[in-house]
Amino acid sequence: MSTFGTVRSLDGTRIAYERFGSGPAVVLVCGAMDDGTENAPLGLELASRFTVYNYARRGRGDSGDVAPYAVRREIEDLAAVIDEAGGSTHVFGACSGGALALEAAAAGVAMNRLVVYDLPYDMGADAEVQHRRYIQRVRALLDEGRRAEAFELSMRTWGSPEESVRRARKHAKWSHLISLAHTLPYDAACMGTTNQPPAERFSRIGVPTLVLNGSASQDHPTMSELRPNFFGEAADAVVACVPSAQRGVVAEGPHVIDAEKLKGPIGDFLLDESPARTTM
Repeated sequence: MSTFGTVRSLDGTRIAYERFGSGPAVVLVCGAMDDGTENAPLGLELASRFTVYNYARRGRGDSGDVAPYAVRREIEDLAAVIDEAGGSTHVFGACSGGALALEAAAAGVAMNRLVVYDLPYDMGADAEVQHRRYIQRVRALLDEGRRAEAFELSMRTWGSPEESVRRARKHAKWSHLISLAHTLPYDAACMGTTNQPPAERFSRIGVPTLVLNGSASQDHPTMSELRPNFFGEAADAVVACVPSAQRGVVAEGPHVIDAEKLKGPIGDFLLDESPARTTM
């Protein structure tokens, strides 16, 4: 049985969450073009061991929003949910939500343990130039009200071939995704100015952290044009600059959350108090 609630972030924004399960608290942070829906099945799997708080990031679902956007405000949102959950909890972040969770940890938000999955940092030589260009283009499209085109641009940026973009337009969830398009710049901001891990900032993270990627994350056609081992390279780069980080690979794990494959590695790490490094 789940319950729904809201908290107020520091700037007064209402942040909505769903709570279920019992045990130590864990907060789930969703990635781009998601309002917590993709994390929900994982939350249900973790609920036998944890009290799960699955929240909708600002501008999504039943959560409010306040302009202008700032990553700092999203960090404050996560801190408000953590406070609601007891003051210091475990945290799981998927994709760009993982980058946000890392930024929160670096900013000193109280966490016990942190797990991040499929971080979308780009370790290519032209990452910063491409990232800045993407942000400019997606903002321009949104300013003109061209929400569908903004999402299509994002799909291509994330490795989708044209056939996948055409198929997405016919998908039953298309209208829901377009309703979230205004948050695309939010996720881009969470990736920083270079779209690569900020080594100096992340070196301040003292939270025990597990950095995962799925071995099958790029097998899906929607990411077929990403550079080989894109998510693995990003995970390695984060582990190299987070002092407390451990590295893991989820066998046959896809990019979109597979609750069955992730519940074991996440749950075991969050409940394990030993400092030993782990390989999944």
